[in-house]
Amino acid sequence: MRSAMEMETILSASSREAEREKQNVALSSVAAGALLTTLKLVIGLMTGSLGILAEAAHSGLDLGAALITFFAVRVSSKPADANHPYGHGRVENLSALAETLLLLITCAWIIYEALQRLLFKTVEIEASVWAFAVMVTSIVVDVTRSRALSQAARKYHSQALEADALHFSTDIWSSLVVILGLILVKVGEWTGGENLFSRADALAALGVALIVIWVSLRLGKRTVDVLLDRAPDGLAHQIVAEACQVDRVLSCGRVRVRAAGPAIFVDMVVAVPRTVPLEQAHQVSSAVEERVRRLVPRADVVVHVEPVARDQENAVEAIEAVAQRRGLAVHDVRVHQVAGQQLATLHLEVDQNLSLGEAHEVASELEAEVRAEVPGLSRIDTHIEPIATQEVPGRFAPEQVNAVRDALTSLVDEMDDVHNCHGVTVREVFGKLFVSMHCVFDADLPLAVAHKLSSQIEGRLKEQFPDVERVVIHGEPPRQGTQGDSRGTRGNLVLERSEGSGELRGT
Repeated sequence: MRSAMEMETILSASSREAEREKQNVALSSVAAGALLTTLKLVIGLMTGSLGILAEAAHSGLDLGAALITFFAVRVSSKPADANHPYGHGRVENLSALAETLLLLITCAWIIYEALQRLLFKTVEIEASVWAFAVMVTSIVVDVTRSRALSQAARKYHSQALEADALHFSTDIWSSLVVILGLILVKVGEWTGGENLFSRADALAALGVALIVIWVSLRLGKRTVDVLLDRAPDGLAHQIVAEACQVDRVLSCGRVRVRAAGPAIFVDMVVAVPRTVPLEQAHQVSSAVEERVRRLVPRADVVVHVEPVARDQENAVEAIEAVAQRRGLAVHDVRVHQVAGQQLATLHLEVDQNLSLGEAHEVASELEAEVRAEVPGLSRIDTHIEPIATQEVPGRFAPEQVNAVRDALTSLVDEMDDVHNCHGVTVREVFGKLFVSMHCVFDADLPLAVAHKLSSQIEGRLKEQFPDVERVVIHGEPPRQGTQGDSRGTRGNLVLERSEGSGELRGT
């Protein structure tokens, strides 16, 4: 099994490799953009084709966008710091916004020039083989780069690479439009309809501009949504559905989702029964975080746990919740319906160093809050028990072993449902005896009956040994395959005393 340091080293190396791959993909897009821009510009000037010149401008902007993407990918990979607690992912979103503005400016120029050629001036266009060659080359390069960028964007959840992939995929369609315009120009040359078909190039340029505007507006909307912290559509509902699948989660309150580059930040409130202990509530929170991360990879999740009363919460749970809220330990809480009244009893554990007056005040405050929480209670009776708040020194009491052995032997003989007792220890603390043991009962014996039998053993021992302060009995079923032997040897219990200690072992 790898150590935590080894795992951290592996994850760090994997992260560095991922960032290196993202930067290499972005850098290759810069090279492709430079090549296409140069080719289209040269051929466009040679042929006079506005469609090709528009594509050159489009590719030039793609080159700029690729440079911005490369810069954004490098910066966004920096870890969070004191001034940027959410990391640097928003750099990718800002780069996408800059790309959108550049595209829209270019489209405005293309539309203006196309209208000039359609309405006011005529430009001779040469639909040469070079024009077709450069556009076909452009399509091949665009398809290759679009696929590579899309794969990297999906793999690393990078919006900057996704935007760059969108640019290259748009170039594919716009290049097809330009090729169509060149074909129509060529048809005009063959048929003698130069005036009619020569305008097809300007129309193709308008088509390119409209495609780019449509894509730019979509990209711009997504970018602005992220910068304004708009939650992804439907994601909050999916997160709620996942969280509510976790055991003990009653409901989900506020769920806030925001994106920053490839990262998604989620903070949410989940309601759990107020009787759930703190450690279990933390486990619930961790389980919710895990499910959300499976739904949204690379999500940064913060879960706030809010204790609430369940709709089906009964009076016993309500009393325990009030005690827990006050930081008090209670047990044996019981509520009885008698003659139309609701009566409650409970055991309250308080620091043994408190005086009776102080302990009674604690109990009275607890009872007052319980009455406010459970208005139907007619009466509350609280038994106050002192508990030790720190370890207490003691010693084994070997001189008591024989007497306890004899007493337990007689008890096992008299009680039909008790097979044997073993693992008995006797300790003396401040002049009082503390006895603990394991007793074997039938596996199918009701728990209430087993508890009653344990109480009887405890009571009998305390009657015989006035110095016994407490008897702790761990009830357990017979070991597999030994139940018949236990029944056959009942009444012949053998207790051995470990030399120098007060521990008895049953055989």
